Amino acid sequence: MPALSPTMTEGKLSKWLKKEGDKVKAGQVLAEIETDKATMEVEAVDEGTLGKILVPAGTEGVKVNTLIAVLLEEGESVSNIAIPAQAGIRPAASAAQVTHTLPIGRVQTPAFAGVAKSSRIYASPLAKRLAKEKGIDLSRIQGSGPHGRIVKADLSTVIPAKAGIQAAASGIDAKALADAYQMPYKAIPNSMVRKVIARRLLESKQTVPHYYLTIHCDIDKLLQVRKEVNENAQGYKLSVNDFIIKAAAMAQIKVPAANVAWTEEAVLQYSRADISVAVATPNGLITPIIKDASNKSLKDISIEMKDLAARAKDGKLKPQEFQGGTMSVSNLGMFGVSEFTAIINPPQCCILAVGAGEPRAVVKNGQLSVATMMTCTASFDHRAIDGAVGAEYLAAFKKLIEETPVALLL
Repeated sequence: MPALSPTMTEGKLSKWLKKEGDKVKAGQVLAEIETDKATMEVEAVDEGTLGKILVPAGTEGVKVNTLIAVLLEEGESVSNIAIPAQAGIRPAASAAQVTHTLPIGRVQTPAFAGVAKSSRIYASPLAKRLAKEKGIDLSRIQGSGPHGRIVKADLSTVIPAKAGIQAAASGIDAKALADAYQMPYKAIPNSMVRKVIARRLLESKQTVPHYYLTIHCDIDKLLQVRKEVNENAQGYKLSVNDFIIKAAAMAQIKVPAANVAWTEEAVLQYSRADISVAVATPNGLITPIIKDASNKSLKDISIEMKDLAARAKDGKLKPQEFQGGTMSVSNLGMFGVSEFTAIINPPQCCILAVGAGEPRAVVKNGQLSVATMMTCTASFDHRAIDGAVGAEYLAAFKKLIEETPVALLL
């Protein structure tokens, strides 16, 4: 099982496009793998014959580096190659129990012998120390380092044992409750995307110290600029969200202390603003990225966003198109939501929740009047962004939206 993205630890083997006995050339597509965000094609890296499929189509939770098939060279046959028992066909429920193996290719039996038989846990000193501090059981983690060694990165998506115990103790089994009281329901299996969303958001709320700041933006001037542009535009139409993406990016450049990510060793300050934009898909939320958004025209942002959103809903985004980003924008205004708060998407330190633009009574120059107001609430990670910096960022964003929307066109 190949690692199709920097953060992938497991995937679902959705479909085999070759069958046992088929000749395979380098570059040909062997299978489709469903990752946490998209379905991707896996190409053969060498030529040969697909001698044995070890993981059937439809198997979930297949760990990265698990042996999924055997590719035979000329003159080889499955009968004279020793295949580790741990790499045999497994039901989906036990897929998480497989041991560390080699990716698709020729099997090298000695490489497995030590891993399969030894009870020793191979981990870097840093991983051992962090696991001890967080109460993480290393024996339950699949290492991604050389020969299955557990490294620091392998701990990033693991919920500490103490937190897991607390969650289990306070949680209620919805299925058991529904069964006990004969509440009718339909069980919809969780997709890979839904499972990852649940894990990451739980981790974010448990480990990231969120704080929230809210502003109200008068967007009448912005709506007028948008109307004038769209009346003369050819081949595209600007949305309010396009303006918001550009303003969010420019505000990050104007307030570099808010364009950061937290690590235990240092705060990373980015020199470019890459805006992740929340898009709802049938499988769950995904955040395609408008890279270097502050230096792109609104026309380019509009065209690029429509393309990314369409491919996101089809599950066709590449990992580099939805992984990364310096902050996120989540806009629920089109659903009539006035205001809300959003959960930070680590390792980002900021997410902007945007509500609907709606007519409200406001006071201008001491006189009561009506203006189209839009409420925006930013969630910040207090480890990296102090309250004053968060306020400065929102002030810069508000000024771009309210006072100088024409500047967003440049």
